[in-house]
Amino acid sequence: MNGWVSLVLIAALVALILWRAGVSRHVLAIAAPVIGLGIFGYALQGRAMLPGSPAQADAATVAIDPSIVDLRGALLGRFSGDGAYLIASDALMRRGSRDSGVQVVLMGLNHYPRSLTLWVGLGTALAQHDGMVSPAARFAFNHATQIAPDHPAPPFFEGLAYVEAGDFRAAQPYWARALALSPPAISYRRDIAVRLYALNIALAQRGY
Repeated sequence: MNGWVSLVLIAALVALILWRAGVSRHVLAIAAPVIGLGIFGYALQGRAMLPGSPAQADAATVAIDPSIVDLRGALLGRFSGDGAYLIASDALMRRGSRDSGVQVVLMGLNHYPRSLTLWVGLGTALAQHDGMVSPAARFAFNHATQIAPDHPAPPFFEGLAYVEAGDFRAAQPYWARALALSPPAISYRRDIAVRLYALNIALAQRGY
């Protein structure tokens, strides 16, 4: 299989992921030029006639919880241009391509530098990449908080990053703040409250 065939298959896979995720035609219209730009760059710099070879994953695969993806959509909106980059990042993380998962979010930030969605997504992707809440991940979450200081998404996802790293005590104040920032009648408030309740029980069982 030569490089051109591999490239076409990759482009088709990305389009299929976005379509299966229910992305709107508007977002697909945004994503199409991005895919086209990649093909153009490959045409300029690639060596299409070399035999293809399977790509190796950067690290272990990342488990992406569908309920968290749904909650992210409720908190930050669904089917937006910036959100399409997170869908692509999720797909790469699931395959273990952690470096590529981070790079996709960074590429999105080149187009949407003030996107709350992407700064939150970058913090999450960096934490997933490193297996911990690294200084770079904290920087991304802090920047998201600066963009929208009264939005519950930055503290919720920073807390989630600590939970996934196994640091429940560090996560608790972030989730408590996310709940406090959630309007009483908003749809996602109950989801955050249930997770905070379970976290508090886990902390009590550990004697904290």
